[in-house]
Amino acid sequence: MTLPPFADVRAQIDQLWIYPVKSCAGIALSEVELTPTGLRWDRHWMVVDSEGGFVTQRELPRMALIQPVFIEGGFELHAPGMAPLTLLFEAAGPALVVTVWGETVSALDMGDAAAQWFSDCLGGDAPNELTRLRLVRFDPGARRVCSPKWTRGHEAWTQFADGFGLLVSSTASLVELNARLAQGGYPPVAMSRFRPNIVLAGIEAHDEDRIGPWRVATDEGDAVLDNVKPCARCPIPNIDPLTARASSEVSDTLQTYRQDRRLGGAVTFGMNAIALEGLGQVLRVGQPVVADWRFD
Repeated sequence: MTLPPFADVRAQIDQLWIYPVKSCAGIALSEVELTPTGLRWDRHWMVVDSEGGFVTQRELPRMALIQPVFIEGGFELHAPGMAPLTLLFEAAGPALVVTVWGETVSALDMGDAAAQWFSDCLGGDAPNELTRLRLVRFDPGARRVCSPKWTRGHEAWTQFADGFGLLVSSTASLVELNARLAQGGYPPVAMSRFRPNIVLAGIEAHDEDRIGPWRVATDEGDAVLDNVKPCARCPIPNIDPLTARASSEVSDTLQTYRQDRRLGGAVTFGMNAIALEGLGQVLRVGQPVVADWRFD
């Protein structure tokens, strides 16, 4: 497709990521389908405690070391000292109710073998209440609605992501952060710290904060996405995804220049986004993007 010749911003997709199990490691892809809830298979599974509450790297940093790998019909999960665990795309189990940020969500239990795998992998350093973990799959028949406060009148859905189906950042934003880290005597960090779905190249640092709906030229037509809410950052970017060790220099550095008045001064990096058009189309690394500035 040919994008409009006149636009304030011209960029391209530089990286695409999915995180099949919420808070575990991600997979970098060259192409992926855009679905009503975000990118295909993103945050489709989640680890919960014995009460059904979601568990992340905030409580169990070793989740960063669990790496999904595509196999025929699903994924394999790999972790240090553990035999691989197979997750099939269409696996089904008993229905149960779980909670994500205070929302109750219908899910499907992935069985005792998966529960034991996660409990063995993550339970050694966990408080007692986190030693009985279970893995759940998002119920395909459920709907989890994104906050209408931010979606500008558009109805949007997500699965087990924190609140929105897509997270967008830019290579320039990471370059700026790493320059500031270097000034403080700290080593650079990778984009994987911030767990985005889409990384844009060809724009200035944090331009993703202020563009309006942006259009991607796909082989099937144009897809339109909208960056609707700044992403407030918890301590997870302080966790090194290669070692699961935490130190505070990332949060400390962001605190010096990324306090966002739209969220009451919270530290932000990247933008939550929703899909407006192009569901079912395939996003690919290298596809061109255009947008105009947002002034509202």
